[in-house]
Amino acid sequence: MRVEAKIQKWGNGLALRISGVMRDIPGFQEGAAIDVEVSEDGLVIHKRKESSAAGLPYSEQQLLTGLDESTAQVNLLADLIASEIPE
Repeated sequence: MRVEAKIQKWGNGLALRISGVMRDIPGFQEGAAIDVEVSEDGLVIHKRKESSAAGLPYSEQQLLTGLDESTAQVNLLADLIASEIPE
């Protein structure tokens, strides 16, 4: 599908309004995270996949599912060395 749009001034920057049929793309709603590829030819916009946000296969929520004070095994945590402790 090809859609014509216009880049407009928005404050001190420029904006591309997502409207019409572009607004109906699943996952493109206010606050949605996107990835933008920039080249000399223009922009390519992709919906961001949840797991690609940090480049890891699992979210923090998935890793913590089922853990509580009795199953967290705090005794297995690594001891930090001085260079790992923020100042």
